[in-house]
Amino acid sequence: MKTKEAQFEFSTFHKYRKSIIGLLKRLYRNKLATTGAVITFIIILTAFFAPFIAPHDPYKVNLTKQLHPPSFQYPFGTDFKGRCVFSRVIFGSRIALYIGSLSVIITSGVGILIGLISGFFGGFIDRILMRLTDVVWSFPPLVFALAFVMVLGAGIQNVIIAIAITSWAPFARVTRSAVQRIKNEEFVEAARATGESKFGIMFLEILPNVFAPNLVLATLNLPGALLTASAMSFLGLGAQPPKPEWGAILSDGREFLKIAPWISTYPGLVLMITVLAFNFLGDGLREALDPKLKHY
Repeated sequence: MKTKEAQFEFSTFHKYRKSIIGLLKRLYRNKLATTGAVITFIIILTAFFAPFIAPHDPYKVNLTKQLHPPSFQYPFGTDFKGRCVFSRVIFGSRIALYIGSLSVIITSGVGILIGLISGFFGGFIDRILMRLTDVVWSFPPLVFALAFVMVLGAGIQNVIIAIAITSWAPFARVTRSAVQRIKNEEFVEAARATGESKFGIMFLEILPNVFAPNLVLATLNLPGALLTASAMSFLGLGAQPPKPEWGAILSDGREFLKIAPWISTYPGLVLMITVLAFNFLGDGLREALDPKLKHY
């Protein structure tokens, strides 16, 4: 008996290992996805090792070095307070990834839970939850998030809450669609036949099978969260001075575009590259998880 169980566990492990290797191979063949993955990895490493990479203290004011152009000492120049823009951009990656990842985790969690309940129970519960989803989805996310931040007040935590409240609808829709397809599969019927509870079926049998599409959606949703957070900080509603958030750095440099364009140019470029990298990675994951899908 133990031998059969061991063989089954080994077979299951081998199957998952083979599927993961196949996924990585398909992802590697997509050059844009590979590029996005490499850039994303570099950004994550940069955020993790920011204190060792940044040549200067991002908060240190040096009025003798105001608006210093890019040089060997200051690769991205300095701002109007003499702070190293390169160091501020490096430390800004930490704030960007913190806001982006935490907001997407909360957003996906809320959306997946709503979609799971809606798709599994159907009927009146499904109609109520989907109408709520339609209402949330009908508002432009940035405008909706802006309204929430103005009510909640400025700050990083409130920006994360606002993004989570306004961006869960796509996750709910994707999860509901997947649950409706999966809940009548044979393995679910077998779980019902063994007397497993509804919540056991939902969270142990169905939930693991809806992660793949939501992983892709989360990767594609993260750039939007970064842009929303940067827009909030640019307007003075997100990260507050002197925090080195990319949107806040862009805002600091807008009054000096003619005489010191580097203050806004470099954080803008880094933000653009980060958003593109996550989009490339998300598109690649989508195609790798569904080999039949062709991207035009």
